[in-house]
Amino acid sequence: MTTSQQSQPGEEPEHRTGPVRLRGDLVPDSTTDQRLLDSRGPADWVHTDPWRVLRIQSEFVEGFGSLAELGRAISVFGSAREQPGSPTYELGTEVGRRLAQAGYAVITGGGPGIMEAVNKGACEGGGVSVGLGIELPHEQGLNDHVELGINFRYFFARKTMFVKYAEGFVVLPGGFGTLDELFEALTLVQTRKVTRFPIVLLGTEYWGGLLSWLRTAAEAHGTINEADLALLTLTDDVEEAVQVILDAAAKPGQAAADG
Repeated sequence: MTTSQQSQPGEEPEHRTGPVRLRGDLVPDSTTDQRLLDSRGPADWVHTDPWRVLRIQSEFVEGFGSLAELGRAISVFGSAREQPGSPTYELGTEVGRRLAQAGYAVITGGGPGIMEAVNKGACEGGGVSVGLGIELPHEQGLNDHVELGINFRYFFARKTMFVKYAEGFVVLPGGFGTLDELFEALTLVQTRKVTRFPIVLLGTEYWGGLLSWLRTAAEAHGTINEADLALLTLTDDVEEAVQVILDAAAKPGQAAADG
């Protein structure tokens, strides 16, 4: 709501627009309604921060609305660069299949590589295959095995969906994006923003060096402790990975995420 107040002699005029009060040279010479209705005006406002807030809001609303009834789900991460037929691609397919057979929907980033493999495996296992895509400079698009797909503009909105609607993470070999998702999940569990949230690393040869560094550098320096490292399970066995998730779900008081 926009209002203007008559000023007394010697006083500056005052203008109120919603909760904001303006005086002096900041008082506009037209109202919000006038600027909306009188002309089309410039289009650069669609790129301003207030408009972005609405876009961000719409991404959360769309994500919540689409995934709220998904049921039990696991988010799986891995490289977009893995080629079909490679051992790691086939491992991703097996992960998706076994999680689906265990009764879980599978959530990936929806892209190529390991994400595609996991979505493919989920379809083969008779489960729900979800892909949460992201707008990138070099457009990838959702892979052909995504049954429920949502495209996001903003990483933080997308990452919220990965955590909110999953009961755990399985992380296959990947690059910066995979590492980002892994350490965000670890931080959320360590700080108890999410509770009893299993995180499984698949690939001892790939992830072993990272865990070694965490022990010999981070833990030795006191920036993390052994309990923090215990939040991770490292294995090459898909069956063990699935069992870790099932065991966590069976614990009393299991909570995948707060709120």
